[in-house]
Amino acid sequence: MFTSINPATGAPGESFAELTRDEIESKVARAHATYREWRLTPLAERAALLERIAEQFDANSHRLAEIATREMGKTLKSAIAEVEKCAAAFRHYAQQGPAMLEPRAFAGATATWHPMGPVLAVMPWNFPYWQVVRFMAPTILAGNVGLLKHASNVQGCGAALEEMVIAAGGPAGLFQNLAIKSDKVAALIADDRIVAVTLTGSEGAGMKVAEAAGRALKKVVLELGGSDPFIVMPSADLDEAVKQAVTARVQNTGQSCICAKRMIVHSEIYDAFLEKFSAAMKAVVAGDPFDADSTMGPLSSEEQRETVLGQLKLFEQAGAKLLFGGEALPGKGAFMSAGIIVDVPLDHAVAEEELFGPIAMLFRADDIDSAIALANAVPFGLGSSVWTNDADERARFERDIEAGMIAVNAMLSSSPEAPFGGIKRSGHGRELGPYGLHEFMNLKTVFG
Repeated sequence: MFTSINPATGAPGESFAELTRDEIESKVARAHATYREWRLTPLAERAALLERIAEQFDANSHRLAEIATREMGKTLKSAIAEVEKCAAAFRHYAQQGPAMLEPRAFAGATATWHPMGPVLAVMPWNFPYWQVVRFMAPTILAGNVGLLKHASNVQGCGAALEEMVIAAGGPAGLFQNLAIKSDKVAALIADDRIVAVTLTGSEGAGMKVAEAAGRALKKVVLELGGSDPFIVMPSADLDEAVKQAVTARVQNTGQSCICAKRMIVHSEIYDAFLEKFSAAMKAVVAGDPFDADSTMGPLSSEEQRETVLGQLKLFEQAGAKLLFGGEALPGKGAFMSAGIIVDVPLDHAVAEEELFGPIAMLFRADDIDSAIALANAVPFGLGSSVWTNDADERARFERDIEAGMIAVNAMLSSSPEAPFGGIKRSGHGRELGPYGLHEFMNLKTVFG
């Protein structure tokens, strides 16, 4: 049985029964049977369904957002924005996706795109709709079908996603939420009817899924952790950089793979940045996620808060200094104050930690070379943000930062139009854009 716990109040929410072995088999069989029909459905009809799903998200935006807020604690305002972003993704693939699947002619051959079959998605709780839709929208358009193993604390969101597809007129086996635990994933990956798997989650989960996919010789896309750098150079607009740095660190209560986690600031402006950044972080209001005045809600669970508090102890034991914040707030709920860590020893393992909470690490860089070296001195390579108005510096950052994505004079964000993904221990493969659509399709070359 899965029962969500409201992280803002500690009160239990809706419960969902875990699927039995026979129920799992029934859903996989239904997915496989649906795929045999859906793959033959004209592309225009698939695109039209995506438009109708977008309409369902629009019509149910407030209800969907409330489910997410109750289950994992994000502010209602940000949950509504997430639902709206999902609707935009469905419309993007409905309107632009067909052109991405047009055959391409070569000398004596034509490259064509074809569906492959049921795709399994293992998804996290931090963006319970958006993370899923990044795979879901292109999967449906491609002619594949989807099976979702969602995080245990957001089963209501998983059920709601399946509901939106049915309400839009999609066949029952096109997209199914599987209320199962992680120990059932390896057997699903090994099932011959499932052709590929995509995961967004931790390094540990990614290694287990990649290992299972490797044994089964199946395609896998992984979007794992990140410790994204946020680099600020003297030529940058300091006030705007500080403003965006706060948002980039505390959005979703710091629980985002592409949150800016390491602020790397040039020594010429380090003190000025620290003063402004500290004042702005101290002004962050952690409170009731249904209250419009709350900057951020609680962490996703008491367990997640304890994880972050434990990490902060490790930082202090290593010699780093917590300037302020990082405290469990009194009362009910998994609330925590925003904070800043400085003097992190670069030769200690804590310098590579991914803090999945509203705590920023601040580093000093003497020049662009040291800034790039600091940015790359972690095993992750998901995203990055650089702030400079010097064209030569921008070119260096774009060339030398080891990451799958880089935002210039902006905080990093995702969009349906642009490919999303990382390198190093942040995973491999891409979601979104044309590349996300093509990941789980057969590029078939036709000669003659």
